[in-house]
Amino acid sequence: MMKTTVLRLSFSSKCLPSLRFLSTGASSSSSSSSSSSSSSSSSSSSSGPLSFQDPGAFRVKSMRELLRALVVFRFCSFPLLVNNCDKLLAAGRAVLGRRGLSLLLRPSVYAQFVAGESEGEISRSMEKMADLGLRPMLAVPIEEDLGESTGEQRYEENMASMLECVRMSHSNAWTTDPMMQLKITALLSPELCVKLTELLKHQTPGDLDLLLRGLNGEPIGFPGLDERENGHLLCGLKRLNTIAAASVNKVRVLVDAEYTYMNPALSLVTMAMMKKFNQSGVWIWNTYQCYLKESRDLLQEVLAVSSREGFRVGVKLVRGAYMDKERRQAERGGRPDPVHSSWEDTNHSYNGAMELLLDRISQNPQRYRVIIATHNEESVRRTAQRMEALGIHKDGGSVCFGQLLGMCDHVSLTLAEQGYAVYKSVPYGSLEDTLPYLVRRAQENRTVLQGIRKERDLLRLELHWRLRGGAARRGP
Repeated sequence: MMKTTVLRLSFSSKCLPSLRFLSTGASSSSSSSSSSSSSSSSSSSSSGPLSFQDPGAFRVKSMRELLRALVVFRFCSFPLLVNNCDKLLAAGRAVLGRRGLSLLLRPSVYAQFVAGESEGEISRSMEKMADLGLRPMLAVPIEEDLGESTGEQRYEENMASMLECVRMSHSNAWTTDPMMQLKITALLSPELCVKLTELLKHQTPGDLDLLLRGLNGEPIGFPGLDERENGHLLCGLKRLNTIAAASVNKVRVLVDAEYTYMNPALSLVTMAMMKKFNQSGVWIWNTYQCYLKESRDLLQEVLAVSSREGFRVGVKLVRGAYMDKERRQAERGGRPDPVHSSWEDTNHSYNGAMELLLDRISQNPQRYRVIIATHNEESVRRTAQRMEALGIHKDGGSVCFGQLLGMCDHVSLTLAEQGYAVYKSVPYGSLEDTLPYLVRRAQENRTVLQGIRKERDLLRLELHWRLRGGAARRGP
């Protein structure tokens, strides 16, 4: 079982009294606690377009944290290093040993992006985050890909880790509306998910209800699976049901999307969970990757099924992180490229999905929720402007924003200062547990990592301002 590990957040408590926005009422204590408090009738006062140009957003960081972020971001800006970081880590372990590698990485990359090792330390760091008006979205860094399946016992241990994540998210006063992330491939083998995806090409309307029966613990026989595969599917559905049942009325569970060769199966399983657990609230969410050409159709499909089946919908809206692998897989398989051909097309897809969801929320804020999970400043601005135009409250419960821990803090802190609900995706675990996760995320998000020049520039401006003794700050 994965050990719970600590978060050295990139914010210093010594800086908190100087925060100019702590008195704005944007802290988590003033946030709405459930979707029942969502309201489209009470819009926020107009404050003009959001600006992410002020290095003062980093005033909460200590000098050490500023320097660490600059060094780590500089490392991440080199594609050669990011693309080969798994090989570099293996070489570092061989030369330095586990202890030596830990001494190198724990105060740098690990402290920048991960949460740490004890619940007490996580709690203290999360409390600092809450003081800044930010909310944690805990992520257990376990998942599997093809060829990595480890057997039922390991999946049971993963379930225990996720139940512990539910407990921590709910039992601590970090936020009144906690969230966590979940990877289905940590509980159900990727090989089975791929086979299910192939079978779903001949999907029948009864497949959703069949999986729902499995969630309820009934023996099922999914057409096309053998006895062993059906047994594993039933065990996986029972594990998912256990986690969902533990989270209802406590923690919102955001199911991550993965690769296109298994996503249809993951989405159907998630939809079955939504049908069971999202009758009176939005507790189970699914993720939609807008860099995929089919993303709009998939989103419209779940909205249509939810209307027909009577359940509520939560959406985590992302651009996506698997572009290179998806294209290679499609080329090897002789299939059309599933990814939009240009950055502009992806932006259009993302913004269109955002507007579709906000329109639905403005009409029925109790039925739909969305987290705008992006580092793209323009999409954040467009969302804020659309919310204001539709009369959707900044912190009414139906719309929130999300960014990764240790990145895009100038956007997260500015949004929090303006009174929006903002979550940071917070992985936690030991160094050994989280290193594979960090490597995979770094390589999947290499375009994001290479596009942090503005954040580095703002960090340098803040550092320069401090070295000059805190003289009058100049604009960037």
